[in-house]
Amino acid sequence: MLFKLAADVVVVVHVGYVAFVVLGQLVVLIGVLFRWDWVRNRAFRWLHMAAIAIVVAEALAGVVCPLTTLESWLRTQAGHATYQGDFLGHWAHELLFYDAPPWVFTLIYAAFGALVLATFIVAPPRKRAAPPPKS
Repeated sequence: MLFKLAADVVVVVHVGYVAFVVLGQLVVLIGVLFRWDWVRNRAFRWLHMAAIAIVVAEALAGVVCPLTTLESWLRTQAGHATYQGDFLGHWAHELLFYDAPPWVFTLIYAAFGALVLATFIVAPPRKRAAPPPKS
């Protein structure tokens, strides 16, 4: 039971990671369009860049995502097939995994990484503006 729960937690964390990468980029693009200053926050942008860089590096190296490997191991330890889970775990898993050749995913990850890099260059992160001097 504990392994199954842990596997479901890993899937939810995995979905959160993917959501941060994908939705983070969408928010940056919208924020640039509407001139939202907060989307140029250095910590957010560097963390976002690092998150997609890890995915692209894994894909180019042919490395299976550690979260996928951990989830599969936990499901095996629980005595379940690697695709089963509770309602939330099952649907989170279905949202993340598609059946396609590995090169398709590598291409998608690299293209998305290039988009993040292009956005990083076109709308670079900024230091927080210094408060105006007190009079």
